[in-house]
Amino acid sequence: MKVLVLGSTGYIGSAVTRRLTADGHQVVHFVKDAGRLGPDAASRVGDLGDPASLRAAVTDDIDAVLNLATPTGDETADAAAVDALTERLRGTGRAFVYTSGVWVLGATGDTAVDEDAAADAIAIVGYRPRIEQRVLATAAGDVRAVVLRPGIVYGHGGGIPGLMTGWAKEHGTGRYVGSPATRWPMVHVDDLAELFVLALTKAEPGSLLHGVAHEAVPVAALAAATDIAAGGTGRAETWPQEQAADVVGAPFAEALALNQVVSGRRAVTELGWRPSRPYVLTELAAPAAPAELTGGDRG
Repeated sequence: MKVLVLGSTGYIGSAVTRRLTADGHQVVHFVKDAGRLGPDAASRVGDLGDPASLRAAVTDDIDAVLNLATPTGDETADAAAVDALTERLRGTGRAFVYTSGVWVLGATGDTAVDEDAAADAIAIVGYRPRIEQRVLATAAGDVRAVVLRPGIVYGHGGGIPGLMTGWAKEHGTGRYVGSPATRWPMVHVDDLAELFVLALTKAEPGSLLHGVAHEAVPVAALAAATDIAAGGTGRAETWPQEQAADVVGAPFAEALALNQVVSGRRAVTELGWRPSRPYVLTELAAPAAPAELTGGDRG
């Protein structure tokens, strides 16, 4: 497949691009500046906030569109982006995969929730459920529309755990926002990349999927593991949400304190997803080099 990828140079996007290429697909990068890419990289130049450039990028030779780009923060602009990206996909059966996240579920309680749970989005992703529904509605127009909600992503020193490792280095101990009972649903970035490719190639129109390999990782244990990754002994302390808000902003601090237990079973059952990378606490305690990708490298 020839896949237009928005957000291809980011943390998740880079992993997805490697996976697509390893599986024999052709990636077309949607970027503001093609000079950031290698000389042989196919690209379309534009901006997420410019619907005309998005519409122009979805030419007839594009087999699928994968939107991994960070939302603009403006609901009107993000809705317009979805409309522009899907306009030329309508009536063709071509795929459009949109990246959301588990924060749209809000606090879940102690029982793992699946894709049938009602959204209860926290402030940082407040309007995202409406964008999800806008994407899924295009399935009625013969777009193979899919929404994928990753958990907290880790792997290769990146994501929020990478940020936490930086805090451990700075403060001499691991730290976490909220209660010691807080848990996060998590997924390794390479396992998530495989799920995105499966969603592009196999998911049914109108699919909503959770990209979660580990339903409930204790955040206190995660903070202790980041202290080890930072060269410490595995100490961790609470970081009051009000204090964290002064540093990272109130919306992000609320997200860091969010207690969630989320199931990713549907992707396993429907798409045959088999996450296999090391558990986050294991990886942080003994970081491993990225594995070499091959066309048949499936978990």
